[in-house]
Amino acid sequence: MKIVVIGGTGLIGTKLVKTLSEAGHEVIAASPGTGVNSVTGEGLNEALKGAEVVVDVANSPSFEQKAVLEFFETSGRNLIVAELIAGVKHHVALSVVGTDRPNANTYFQAKLVQETLIKESGIPYSILHATQFFEFVGGIAQAGIQEDQIHVSPAQFQPIASDDVVAALADITLGAPLNGSTEVAGPEKIGLDEIVRQYLSLKNDNRKVVTDLHAPYFGAEINDQSLVPGDHPRIGQETYADWIRKPGNLR
Repeated sequence: MKIVVIGGTGLIGTKLVKTLSEAGHEVIAASPGTGVNSVTGEGLNEALKGAEVVVDVANSPSFEQKAVLEFFETSGRNLIVAELIAGVKHHVALSVVGTDRPNANTYFQAKLVQETLIKESGIPYSILHATQFFEFVGGIAQAGIQEDQIHVSPAQFQPIASDDVVAALADITLGAPLNGSTEVAGPEKIGLDEIVRQYLSLKNDNRKVVTDLHAPYFGAEINDQSLVPGDHPRIGQETYADWIRKPGNLR
């Protein structure tokens, strides 16, 4: 079948396009770089002609509050209109574990707006809530910099390899619409502060990591329930220790 992957040239999109193509499907990698822009609407109607499934893995280029909300709201509305015109039978979206938790940060709030649009669209859908990717640990460290120290919350999370997210997305894409959401997480729980210490050690970065209960996670204070999945998530196979051994992963 024809599948359009919105954000098809990014980290997850590139891998998903490859996986679905190798399974024998016609897959369109849709992104501004390929002439398809879900925010402006450029190329959307043409790309979606004949598509049975649309998978949205696009991400906002900015995490600033107003920008991220505008991105997911505008992109979401444009996709729904184009999908209704094209007669798309299944909308799949990648979201984040914790969008519906109290005190969610502005990025999570914007993703929740996107999810609400999908649920109210009338198009059969599936939403995959994933925990943070291993590739994101460096960003967590960067966000906690205060002078020559790094302040990080000890809150538990359950990070996952992007390959395991792609595997889950591929299965959902090729299955029947859930008309609901499901979760995927890595195989191990660990404190944010501890994994940042591991990351900096591997990078030979000697800056001190300060365990700070009040350190915000991209603008919001979190606890041990904020970023972990609920009951019965799909569990990825790759551990952080295995992932960092692979050439090119530790950046």
